[in-house]
Amino acid sequence: MRKTLHAKSEAELAAQQACQVGNTCSFHAIATSLRLLLGVELDPMALSAEIDRLWRRLRFMRVAPGWAVTPRQQVRIVRHLARTRGFPVTAAYQHGDPETLPGLLDDPNSVPLITLIWLWKGAPPIYLGDTDRNLNASKGPGGHTMILGAYDPDHRAGGKFPTPWGFINPWTNGGEQLFWMTDTDFRRAWRFPLPLVGPNALVVMSKREWGMGKNKDQVLGIGY
Repeated sequence: MRKTLHAKSEAELAAQQACQVGNTCSFHAIATSLRLLLGVELDPMALSAEIDRLWRRLRFMRVAPGWAVTPRQQVRIVRHLARTRGFPVTAAYQHGDPETLPGLLDDPNSVPLITLIWLWKGAPPIYLGDTDRNLNASKGPGGHTMILGAYDPDHRAGGKFPTPWGFINPWTNGGEQLFWMTDTDFRRAWRFPLPLVGPNALVVMSKREWGMGKNKDQVLGIGY
């Protein structure tokens, strides 16, 4: 059975995509999640620069300036935004389960962030839309964070093979299609046991009520 995040169409979800510059996939995933959950806009590049400045003040929310962000650091960034901007949002890290993962798409108050890891010559193919064009042909080791946007057992790449896992992925600007993976490739890259991270790294961002008697416009300073 096909499921999509917050019951939106693939085109609506794909429209959330914005092409990343540099090592900023986590910041794009967080900014897109805030837009989906709260309807607020946050510049992922400005957030990346902010986290770099905080790193130099010994507040470590990425491995190094301009470099990777671990799933637990993603949680710290979300909590930092909640504290400094007043956003009613939180995040939790866990080891996910591919069998129950599609069920997270049904919750209108949460967004699942997936982090994939691979070694040399082990990059998992990631296909754009219903094509069989692999946009992840990297030869080196790497990691990448995306938002799970859909699960569709009937989806196929180029009409050739099943690609049931669909993602909001910052490798293009907008468009009408998500990025898709085969079940085997997704499970292999997701279960990679990175030290201090572990397999099946999942961060779930969740919405809370706008607190302390304030509404969204008051928190954002709109009209006040």
